[in-house]
Amino acid sequence: MPQDSYSGISAPDAGTPDIGTTGRGLARDGLGRDGLVVALRQRTRGLHAAAERSGIIREVLRGTASRYGYALLLRALLPAYQALEAGLERHRTGQLLAAVARREVYRASAIEADLAALAGRDWRQALPLPGSGLHYADRVAAAASGDGAGLLAHAYTRFLGDLSGGRVMAARLAGIVPPLPGLRFHEFPAIADLAAFRSVYLSALDDAGRRVGNQQAIVEEAAEAFICNIAVSEEVRAHACISEASTGEFDLDQTVRPIPLSI
Repeated sequence: MPQDSYSGISAPDAGTPDIGTTGRGLARDGLGRDGLVVALRQRTRGLHAAAERSGIIREVLRGTASRYGYALLLRALLPAYQALEAGLERHRTGQLLAAVARREVYRASAIEADLAALAGRDWRQALPLPGSGLHYADRVAAAASGDGAGLLAHAYTRFLGDLSGGRVMAARLAGIVPPLPGLRFHEFPAIADLAAFRSVYLSALDDAGRRVGNQQAIVEEAAEAFICNIAVSEEVRAHACISEASTGEFDLDQTVRPIPLSI
């Protein structure tokens, strides 16, 4: 799977670095010569591999995840997507993030549809929200402060991963959930050519990177995003193990049953 493919997870620290912009269009730390995307890829390569080996993500990629485990993963990731999309919408009229705030790639509504298909209309009550998912969402919300430049890191981690790894994930999940519905998270009906869109989106991230004053802060924010994803993946898998040990494996035709989760 390519570097820009999936994953992310962690509890946020006390704050998000100040990421200001500069009219010169060049990064003061010199990262602009190679571009923001290259810097992001290099910094997160090891974390990307670790995320794919972690918890529930590892099981999804192996095709061994349970329906409950996958549903709980979506439940945990939803607040982060909501925070990311809300932040991009808030800044979409600004020059920095206008080309990154592409609604075609937003995933929150698709996740909600999948959760309803997997766990029923009462999925909010049926599926506990892991604490790591809340921490991740808090991190994303903090990145939206100021000019919102920190959202570049989270758009890279989440949206590019979805665009690159969506088909792989859908194939692995084919035996876990019904092909329709339940996999809308990995479908992009508003994008005719995923490869072309991904190329445009990468360019948009690089263009935005040339306008920020501190690219390194964005690079480190992306690393934290992957740490957050790993934490989510591990917590979801641990909770799925407890649930399955208590109630048995969940049948594809059954609505998942909740186990209270302390957060």
